[in-house]
Amino acid sequence: MRNDLDHIEAAFVGTALAGLPIGHGPSGTVLVADIDPHRLHETWQAAEALVPVTGRRPVMVTDDFDDTLRIRPEPEPGPSEAELRAFAEAAESSEPWLVYRHYSEDDEVDESEVEYYARGMAGVDLTALVSDVALPAPRQAVERALYDRLLADADLYAQVLGSARFVTQTDYWYTPDSVLLMLLPTSDVRSSGYWVNFYGALGQEYQRKLAEVLAQWRHRWDARLVASWGTMLQFQVGRRPAPGDEAWTAAGQLKALAQNLDVSRWEVAVALPAGDAWFVHNRP
Repeated sequence: MRNDLDHIEAAFVGTALAGLPIGHGPSGTVLVADIDPHRLHETWQAAEALVPVTGRRPVMVTDDFDDTLRIRPEPEPGPSEAELRAFAEAAESSEPWLVYRHYSEDDEVDESEVEYYARGMAGVDLTALVSDVALPAPRQAVERALYDRLLADADLYAQVLGSARFVTQTDYWYTPDSVLLMLLPTSDVRSSGYWVNFYGALGQEYQRKLAEVLAQWRHRWDARLVASWGTMLQFQVGRRPAPGDEAWTAAGQLKALAQNLDVSRWEVAVALPAGDAWFVHNRP
């Protein structure tokens, strides 16, 4: 309703959002248009800081691929409180990591492939680190051996980090031509998953599991969803995983959700403790 829009506009005064066009969006949301794509993170941070005032969780979206994503002259009803509560309860009881698994999770590595896996995207040849690993062996065992031995070699670790840290920097994020800010009609992280449009969460069952991922990552890493571009999600992370088991577990979860993040798990585990921006890519 107009009163809600007036309240939000008043909250925007003095921020990067002041004076931008605002109106009703789909399913109970509010849309803010004319976001500068080159300032999307800064603009999102301004909206995130206002959640206690607006009561609405912000996420950046784009109409580059969806011309129905536009400001509407009249508000569109969203889910009822009972429907949203049922969604959040179902999400909380779900087990997302039983479903979200990387397609190569169960691959085996033989002698002809070990050099490929030991180079990764960084191009630092770590084959010697796993020369004593009996092959064939599960890919995850080979990668974990690589990672553990890399942790014990500071020079090699620094080389890999120098090449892989781009994965956790905002420079790696996708920037669409047209950006809108969507304000969701909830401040609850788990419930916000109801409105997140992501190719990796098609259908209500997967959407509930994604909502639980959002809640788990927020609780564990203070990972806050900045943007949803349909096949991509971008997160600001407040608590970096520590090198070792924490980074390895977080890297596995990120790879499980990001089927098209073409970086080895051990490289992601090296990058995560050194950056505050997570990128998820899952496309057809």
